[in-house]
Amino acid sequence: MTFCLDSTIIKPEKDKEIKNAIILLHGYGGDGKDISMLSLNWKRHLPNTIFICPNGHEQCQINPTGYQWFDLTKEDPDYILEQSIKAEKKLIQFVDEVKNEYKLKKDKICLSGFSQGCMMSINLGLTSDQKYSCIVGFSGKIINQEDLKFRKKNSTNVLLIHGDSDQVVSPNFLLEAKDFFIRNDIEIKTHLIKNCDHHIPIEASSIALNYILKKLNDF
Repeated sequence: MTFCLDSTIIKPEKDKEIKNAIILLHGYGGDGKDISMLSLNWKRHLPNTIFICPNGHEQCQINPTGYQWFDLTKEDPDYILEQSIKAEKKLIQFVDEVKNEYKLKKDKICLSGFSQGCMMSINLGLTSDQKYSCIVGFSGKIINQEDLKFRKKNSTNVLLIHGDSDQVVSPNFLLEAKDFFIRNDIEIKTHLIKNCDHHIPIEASSIALNYILKKLNDF
C-alpha cells in the first residue's frame, strides 16, 4: 500500500508477526530517514514492531531538502496553530491507513517525535477518540495549551525527554508541559538530560526504549 505521506518503513524479520507499530515524526527540516535512526537500536528489543517514519506533508521553507509539519517563518501563534492542525488532519489520515494496512488498534501504536514531531505527536495522540499505547516526545513542547485542553479526548500516557542545554526549544517547555498534563489528569513522566542540546543522545534513546517496552508489552 502507498500511504498518503512518503515514509521510511522498517519491518520486523520475515518470520515475525507485526503486533505493534511505532510512528516516528521528524523535526523541522528533517525527514523520515533521519528519525528512523532510532529504530536501529530499538528494533532488536521490539521484534514484533514495525517502525513507520513519514516525511512531513510540506517542503521545509528554510531547508528545501527537508520537510516540515508546519511553517515557522511567521511567529504568529494563531498562524502556527492553524498550520499545525492542517498537519494533524493529514496525520489522522496517515494513522488510519497504517491501522488498516497492518490490522492494528491504536492501543498497539506508539507515537513518537523529535522537536516539531514531538509537538505533533502530543496533539495527534491526545485529541484522538481512542488512546494510543503511549506518546514519547524528545525536545518538544505543547503548541497551544488552551487549544489542547479544549480538544483533548483521551489520557494517553506521555513520556517527555529534553536536554537541559537546549537552545532551540527551551527546557522550560518540558516543565510547562508536565504541569499541564498533571492538571489535566494525564500520566506524565519526564527526563532532563544533563549537558544535552537539541538532539537525541543515546541516554534519551535508551530511556524511551525502556518506557515503550513497558507500554507495548512486546517481549
